Amino acid sequence: MKYALIGTGRIAINHITAAAQNGLELVALCDIVPENMTALLSKAKYQGNPSLFSDYKALIDEIHPEFVAIATDSGIHAEIGLYALSHGCHVLIEKPIAMSMADAQSLVDVADKHGKVLAACHQNRFNPSVQRIRKAIDDGRFGKLSHIAAHVRWNRGAQYYEQASWRGKWASDGGCLMNQCIHNADLMRWFMGDIEEVFAYTANTQHDYIEGEDIGLALVKGANGAYGLFEGTVNVFPKNLEETLYVFGDKGTVKAGGTSVNLIDEWLFADELDTADAVKTECNELPPNVYGFGHTRLYADVLDAIKTGRKPLVDGVEGMKALELILAMYKSKKTGQPVRLPLGDFASVDMVGVL
Repeated sequence: MKYALIGTGRIAINHITAAAQNGLELVALCDIVPENMTALLSKAKYQGNPSLFSDYKALIDEIHPEFVAIATDSGIHAEIGLYALSHGCHVLIEKPIAMSMADAQSLVDVADKHGKVLAACHQNRFNPSVQRIRKAIDDGRFGKLSHIAAHVRWNRGAQYYEQASWRGKWASDGGCLMNQCIHNADLMRWFMGDIEEVFAYTANTQHDYIEGEDIGLALVKGANGAYGLFEGTVNVFPKNLEETLYVFGDKGTVKAGGTSVNLIDEWLFADELDTADAVKTECNELPPNVYGFGHTRLYADVLDAIKTGRKPLVDGVEGMKALELILAMYKSKKTGQPVRLPLGDFASVDMVGVL
């Protein structure tokens, strides 16, 4: 299958590695900075000779790739995705799928109209630890869910934001909740199911050189009677500490930890069907960075969806749900009130001037 990657920055190596491991033919790269593309090919030790473009429309019009991954700055995810879908491409979009609910809905609608697969890149769903927790939820092992607690305690300093001018801006990125924490927000939604209400505080306490927040705290009310507690920040000194996810029920307690919820730290169930040590042996991974190993598995899932006609695990609607939870936190900060879901239209740029 002919594959193209649009955007060759920080996360791009994970994409072309996953593409290669799934047998895709890399036919083209696109970036407005040519040096990024050559540096990526060198880093990946890629032996082929893909075409290089600075204009994504030219790439799509001339190369006609079957499958396009979009890993540009977040502010143009929707624009590129809409063009690719309407010109015959299956599309995978890095998180967030868009920066507004309206754009996300447009992506879903256009994908449906043209019969194309649209997927969002929430690779942590494919961690063995996460998959094991989801199965326990589906099997009813937790009993009645009490609450889910999600924490992203990371560090991002001036050097990180200086690497790319779009980072930390409302139009192109948002703050830490939208960029660093949306993966855990996706897992919270996936585990909780439908959400009724969100109340949040956000602030910028240590990064006065960006527009967005560097800390966010939220309470989430699930439709099934469970609750959620969400914490996200890039203020942790001096480096990334952890990304954790707890699930509490009246018959089970689980904690996933590590840098990207890639470790089972606690595994306790009343049914005693398995031991914590056994589950840790089967599921625990030690990836070299916060991105984990999930991209290759996610690509495999998307390719199978393309071939079989089923929906991918993280389709456009699922990507939209993660976005909705973050935007609901933003709207709650803006209004000072709890926000009911469904959210309706709201965009990251609606936060301009709020902080």
